[in-house]
Amino acid sequence: MNLLIKVLAKSGLLRDHLNQHLVRASMILIFVLFGYQKWFEYEAQALIPFIRNGPLTSWMYPVFGLHGATWFLGVSEWLTAALLVWGYWSPRAGVIGAFLSVGTFVTTVTIIPFMPDGWDAAAGFPAMKGDVAFLMKDVVLLAASVYLLKQDVARVIDSRDTGAMHAGDRRAVEVAS
Repeated sequence: MNLLIKVLAKSGLLRDHLNQHLVRASMILIFVLFGYQKWFEYEAQALIPFIRNGPLTSWMYPVFGLHGATWFLGVSEWLTAALLVWGYWSPRAGVIGAFLSVGTFVTTVTIIPFMPDGWDAAAGFPAMKGDVAFLMKDVVLLAASVYLLKQDVARVIDSRDTGAMHAGDRRAVEVAS
């Protein structure tokens, strides 16, 4: 076990911010790929039970129609991906992207209790089936989104503290001169 820990420690696995960069990159990939799907008929049809049964999404069909709802989701997912990408350089953009990501997965997780035929009739709760089993991944994605939000908020606060410290240092130097 000690050998494994030493190898992992030397591997670069413990580099600063590696976990944050990996989580951000994987979330970007998810939003790009899932957003891409929203432009096709097969996805518009596949999303009907999700959008129709979601307490936070059921309004979308009356407002946007079948394709408009999926296009709205696709644009939202690509916007979230773009803000998460920008978040590599701008913590403030990262906060907005992570906040949208949290909102996305809160929305999808709230569909779980309302999904028809989501629990196996013979086995009962918690034996998932079908669409509920698919949605359960969003619990982890919600946790990853909260993690990114926390990291980006901390980066904004750190940049403010650093900026304030530098401004204070400049004032101290000016007063001393």
